[in-house]
Amino acid sequence: MAASKRRGFLYRNGLSIFAVGFFLIFWAAQAITGWLEHNDELQEKGAAALTFGAYLTSGSFAEVTFENWESEFLQMFLYVLVTVKLRQAGSSESKALDRPKDVDAEPKPGPNAPWPVKRGGWVLTLYKRSLSLAFLFLFLASFGLHAWGSYRDYVNDQQLKHEVPKAFMAFLGEPRFWFESFQNWQSEFLAIASIVLLSIWLRQFGSPESKPVDMPHSETP
Repeated sequence: MAASKRRGFLYRNGLSIFAVGFFLIFWAAQAITGWLEHNDELQEKGAAALTFGAYLTSGSFAEVTFENWESEFLQMFLYVLVTVKLRQAGSSESKALDRPKDVDAEPKPGPNAPWPVKRGGWVLTLYKRSLSLAFLFLFLASFGLHAWGSYRDYVNDQQLKHEVPKAFMAFLGEPRFWFESFQNWQSEFLAIASIVLLSIWLRQFGSPESKPVDMPHSETP
């Protein structure tokens, strides 16, 4: 622990800084290009263009943002959950087939253990499942915001056509909303299948997502 603290902040947090940094860059790029594309559509329909600030609070921006977020959080929720029990022989993403892992051991209170472990009881019960529960909450929140944004965008489209929009629950029964969701969900599970299966035979030297380069294909780490 003392040795790790002697490392610089960037060294100790480089992975999260990388991920969050690229997220913010690409999200900003999505917002700008989405704003320009949305205004092109509005002008084609004879409607006034939106300011950038108005676009950021529009149903269109909410729809495209949260339909992607929901698929990511759904993927992580289910992946964290199913890897408790399911195995894939030879994959770096799987627990070993015939031996327990440290994550299967019952938590023991200790001086450096997280406070829920020391507290025990229902607090520990929740903490033992807090990662999957957090992803479930984020998925449900994103799903709800996607539905809200998609409906607002649909209402705006109907108003531009001078047509009466359907009620929210009727809208959810239409293919549009579910098409937006399913096109993202399928890609997330393709990504999971890719890393699970490709990591059986392929390697990346130095990456914790890969098996050691000299490990046999059939062996599960």
